[in-house]
Amino acid sequence: MSQQINDLISRIDAMQAELEAEFAKQSAELRYGFEHGRAVFEEEVLRRHREMQTRLWAYIRKARPMVVLTAPFIYSLIIPLVLLDLFVSLYQAVCFPAYGLEKVKRSDYLIFDRGHLAYLNALEKLNCAYCSYANGLIAYVREIAGRTEAYWCPVKHARKAISAHEKYRDFVAFGDAEAYRKRVEDLSSS
Repeated sequence: MSQQINDLISRIDAMQAELEAEFAKQSAELRYGFEHGRAVFEEEVLRRHREMQTRLWAYIRKARPMVVLTAPFIYSLIIPLVLLDLFVSLYQAVCFPAYGLEKVKRSDYLIFDRGHLAYLNALEKLNCAYCSYANGLIAYVREIAGRTEAYWCPVKHARKAISAHEKYRDFVAFGDAEAYRKRVEDLSSS
């Protein structure tokens, strides 16, 4: 990889760290911290959150008819999502040790903390749990697929890959046969 590309990657990483620092400031402004790995709000903030909760019956009554009619389609995706979770987790459990790949920690991707927000009613909490599962699972699967691709085919595409995974930036350039062969040799010797 060229020095200019390495410099750009370093600048992107620095900006990512700066963004994370800003998110941390925002968390402090919203007056919550962490105890035993769980977000905890100050008592006054928690009281205001409870006051802002929309009661379940009012929430359901205000729902648009199309939202109610499409809900079964949305929730029916839980079946293929659970199957994907099972198969990808099994794939990782069997194949990653065989290739010496570091396993992806599922709990780093499946985060269910929104259920502790006092301003959400029961249905909103269920919706948040569903979205947390679906998006966390897709991120988990993507990381497993990214580690697999990095092992088997670490070559960039000729066309721009939209929203490529994190490991993609370290892949060899499309058409760089020498770099690819060196990468394959490095992987097989490790």
